[in-house]
Amino acid sequence: MLLNQIQGKAVVFTGHSLGGAIAALAALHYLCISSLSSPCSPSPPVLCVTFGSPLIGNGALSRAILRERWGGNFCNVVSQHDVVPRLLFCPLDAIPVRVIIGMQLQQWPGHTHNTGVMTTRVVDAERDGLRQLIQAHVRTVAMEQKLVDPESRGGSPYRPFGAYVLCSPEGAVCVDNSTAAVQMLYATFAACYARGDTTSLEAAHSCYGDLVLKMPQNLLLKRRPHAMDVLASMSNSNYDAGISLAMEASGIGSEAMEATTTRYWLKASKRAGRSPSLNCAGLSTRLGRITPCRAQVEWYKASFDGDMGYYDAFKQRRSPKKFNMADMCRIKLGQFWDGVLAMLDNSQLPHDFHRRAKWVNAARFYQLLVEPLDIADYHRKNFHKTRGGYITHGRDSRYELFDKWWKEKGAFTGTSTGDTAATARSKYAGLTQDPCFWARVEEAWDQTESAQAEQDVAMLAMKLGRLREFEQYARELVESKEVSIDVLAPQSSYTRWVEEWKKLLLRDEARTASLF
Repeated sequence: MLLNQIQGKAVVFTGHSLGGAIAALAALHYLCISSLSSPCSPSPPVLCVTFGSPLIGNGALSRAILRERWGGNFCNVVSQHDVVPRLLFCPLDAIPVRVIIGMQLQQWPGHTHNTGVMTTRVVDAERDGLRQLIQAHVRTVAMEQKLVDPESRGGSPYRPFGAYVLCSPEGAVCVDNSTAAVQMLYATFAACYARGDTTSLEAAHSCYGDLVLKMPQNLLLKRRPHAMDVLASMSNSNYDAGISLAMEASGIGSEAMEATTTRYWLKASKRAGRSPSLNCAGLSTRLGRITPCRAQVEWYKASFDGDMGYYDAFKQRRSPKKFNMADMCRIKLGQFWDGVLAMLDNSQLPHDFHRRAKWVNAARFYQLLVEPLDIADYHRKNFHKTRGGYITHGRDSRYELFDKWWKEKGAFTGTSTGDTAATARSKYAGLTQDPCFWARVEEAWDQTESAQAEQDVAMLAMKLGRLREFEQYARELVESKEVSIDVLAPQSSYTRWVEEWKKLLLRDEARTASLF
């Protein structure tokens, strides 16, 4: 009911401490519901602002939020000496039980819960021990250049997402890269206590009201012409002056041990948004360079369309010179797309890369053109006898991913990728629209040979039923012209199977007639 009332309106979720975590979860839920109800529409105007909120998800959640382009909807305000936003970098079994209980009561130890239970204040020894514990584990994560899943190392899986505003009495600095956020969470925390800060845990966690009120004033003071001139005179450029200003605002002095690391990650955070786009642009150039290989496979296909089709020609290694050229191009194209997927897995490409029409269409064309050759190679080497069928045991994961991209494209654009009635063809397709068509033909051949040797009536009926299902599937593809002309070539595997299937049906009819 509430979702219907606020649909299409700007919504702000906010909260402090555990309330911030709940606000983030509520915002995620709202974004997911809105995305499912209208997948073709842009993300709703949602902003979630948290103050001193603990981490709520692992690296997979962080990547999913980036992939959906929701990172800009979340802003996490963190004080430089607050342990709560950094607490879950520690393994759960290393956190003192009384701290966890205090968080479950939605308060920090030292306050009275509404049930009348009084929790004791964290003493100095426990406070210092907790700070050292958190600093050690945040440092461990910060030392990792990539946010790999630390579960294999026995650490905490929790990781940040969204933008982080790191506050200090001097001002604030914002980073919107998760790796840089971890580095800054460590650097600001370490610098704070390297100066001998004695702020209590309770005060550090409840100071956000004062920090937010003073933040605009501090920013205005930092931007005064005199202050900027001093920074510029001490730096080589305005850019370096801006980095120095950001460091000072985060509470890290130029002489602090963490200054060099902080400066590096502030610069890296600035570059992080551009790098994936530049990689994508470079990938477009590489796609152009690999296009001749694709053209070579297309030429190979055209040279056998009128005889047996390029699938059977490749399987039988007809014309060795042409075969070797096509096989080399097949391997090069596979290596290119494997490289693309590796870059995508390593977050080196834009997070909406798999939704960009150019790349989805290019991947689909490659799949329809080259996967039949992979199927032919699989069966030519008799892997179907030693490993099992191609679809279940031999298909490369890249093709399964490309299938997913293609289906998501149809859902996102509101068109069905499998609705042939909506896009009736006047002539046969340039490429067969089911990339696994030839694998299904090979399975039909195996079932046909098995049915020919079958003596048991019940088993024969079951096998004939499966073959009829394939016949109907293939006939629908042919009638809707969703297959390439090479499928109907005189010596193609499909044409020969149709003839063998007719003989098997006549034999079955004769056997049935003899029983009566």
